[in-house]
Amino acid sequence: MTINAEPWWKTATVYQIWPASYKDSNGDGFGDLQGIISELDYVKSLGVDVIWLSPMYDSPQDDMGYDISNYNAIYPKYGTMKDMDQLIDQVRSRGMKLVLDLVVNHTSSEHEWFKESRSSKDNPKRNWYIWKPPKYDEQGNRQPPNNWKSCFSGSAWEWDEHTQEYYLRLFAATQPDLNWECEETREAIYEYAMKFWYEKGVDGFRIDVAALYSKVQTFEDAPIVDHTQKWQPFGSLCSNGPRIHEFHKEMYKKVTSHYDVMTVGEVGHCSREEALKYVSASANEMNSIFLFDLVEVGVKGLGRYDFAGWNLDDMRKAVKNMSGFAEGTDAWATAFSENHDQPRSVSRFGTDKNPKGHNKSAKLLAQMLSSLSGTLYIYQGQEIGMTNLPRSWPISEYKDIETLNYYEDFKQRIGDDKEKLEKLMDVVQIMARDHARSPVQWDNSKHGGFTTGEPWMRVNDNYPEINVASQVNDPSSVFSFWQKCLKVRKSHSETLIFGDLKIVDNGHEKLFIFTKENGNKKALVALNFSEETVPYVAEEGYNLVLTNFDENSDSHLAPYEARTYIK
Repeated sequence: MTINAEPWWKTATVYQIWPASYKDSNGDGFGDLQGIISELDYVKSLGVDVIWLSPMYDSPQDDMGYDISNYNAIYPKYGTMKDMDQLIDQVRSRGMKLVLDLVVNHTSSEHEWFKESRSSKDNPKRNWYIWKPPKYDEQGNRQPPNNWKSCFSGSAWEWDEHTQEYYLRLFAATQPDLNWECEETREAIYEYAMKFWYEKGVDGFRIDVAALYSKVQTFEDAPIVDHTQKWQPFGSLCSNGPRIHEFHKEMYKKVTSHYDVMTVGEVGHCSREEALKYVSASANEMNSIFLFDLVEVGVKGLGRYDFAGWNLDDMRKAVKNMSGFAEGTDAWATAFSENHDQPRSVSRFGTDKNPKGHNKSAKLLAQMLSSLSGTLYIYQGQEIGMTNLPRSWPISEYKDIETLNYYEDFKQRIGDDKEKLEKLMDVVQIMARDHARSPVQWDNSKHGGFTTGEPWMRVNDNYPEINVASQVNDPSSVFSFWQKCLKVRKSHSETLIFGDLKIVDNGHEKLFIFTKENGNKKALVALNFSEETVPYVAEEGYNLVLTNFDENSDSHLAPYEARTYIK
C-alpha cells in the first residue's frame, strides 16, 4: 500500500478533550474553553495532530452535553462563542486541527425544535421527532408503543401529558430522537449542526451513535432476549437500520464532500461486512468508524455491566478485528482503547496496583496501541496513565446517568441484597463511564490543579502520584514514553500505520506478539501482558526501535515489557 498523497487524517494522532473535566480557568469547578486554550502547548508537545473536542454546545447537561439545546451556542459554564472562535484560531496557529462531536440522533428536550414539536399535534415540527400513540393492555392500562429498552435503562418511550402521545428516546428521557425520515429535519441538521461549524473552520466531526438514525418504521416489538426484563434491547430495529447508509451518503454528498475534513462514526457493533459499508472510500459515507471490540473485551452479555473478565486470547481477537478489519479494502481503521464512555485502559488491561507495575503496563499499552493500523486516538489523561476511581468510593461519588440508572434499576430488581450490590459495585469500579470523566490531574496541589474551586466531580485520590507536572520533564514517565511512541509511529508509518497485522503467538497465556507488514517492510511487536518473566528470543534480522525497559534480555521478557522491532 502506498502512502503517497494519502489524506491528512490517515496518519494523524487525535487527542480527545472532554471539556467539563479538562482544566478550569475561573474557579467555578467546571473545565472550560479558556482552560483548554491555556494547555494547548502541552497538547502540542505530546506530538498529536488533531484535537477532538467533546460537546461544548449549550445543554442542560443531563447527559453531560450529549443533550444539545442549541447547536449554535456554547454551554455558558464552558464559555462563549468568542472563546470558541479563539480556540479554533489557537489550535490552527499551532499547526493542529480541531474536530467536534456531531450529536444528531437526538437533541435535548429543551431544544426549540422539540419545544415546537411537543406544543401540539399539528405543529409544523411535530414530525421532526418520533411520536406514537399509546397501547393499552388487557386491564386498560396505558403502555408504550413497543417493548424497546433505553440504553440508559427502562422504556425507550416517554409519555407527553400535553399531547397524549409517547416520544421515542433511545437514551435519557430528556433526549428525544430526531426523525431522520423527515427530509426537512435532515436539512436543518445539515445546516445548523454541520455547515455552521465547517464555515467557522472546524476540521471534521466525530459522529455520535452513527448507526442509530434509521429506525424500522413498523416500530414492532424487539425479540425477547432477557426473560427477566419487561424492556428488551432494540437491536437491529434501530441499529444499522434500513436507510442508515442512504442517510450517511446524503450527509456526505450535501455537506462533507464540500470541505477538506475528517469524519469518524461511532458505530460500535456490526459485522465486518456491515462496517465496510460505512467506510469504504467508494461508498462516500464516513472516513472511518469506531468499533468496540477492544474496549468491550470481557463484556459477555447485554451491556457494560454484564462483565465476565477477559483473557489474552480475547485481547488478540479484539485487536485483530479493530486494527485489521479494513485490510485488503479501500476502507480505513481506527485505533483506540479509551474515550469518554470507557474506563481507563491501564486499570482494565494493565495494573494500577503499584507504581512500578502501573508505569510499565501503561507504557506497554501505549506501545501496543501506537503500533496498530489506522488513525490513532488518545483520550485526555491517558498520556499520563490516569486510572479508574478507587473501589472504596461509594455509588454517591458517581455522576453518570447510565451508571446511576442501572444501579437503581438493579436495586429494585434484587431488593436489599447487599452481597449482590457489592458485586455490582465491583463491576462498576471496572467498567463505569465515570472513570474517564474524573478531572485531569495537572499537579499535586489541591484537586490536582484542575480547579481552585470545588470540582463538579471528585478528583481521583491518586493525583499526588499521577499528574502532568511530575511527568512532563521526566524522561522515564508515561508521558515521555507516549512522546517516543508517536515519534516511532510516524517515522515507521509504512508498517505501523499502513501495515497489515498478523498475530504470531496464538494461544500463549502471557505474550501477545504480532507483526505489521507492508511490502518488504516489516515490524514485530512483542508484549508481555503478565507480572511474570517469560522466556522470549527475538527473531534475527530485526532492529529494536522502541522498548519500555532500559535494558532488554536476550532470553526473556520482563513483567509488562514491550518491544517493537523493524526489519
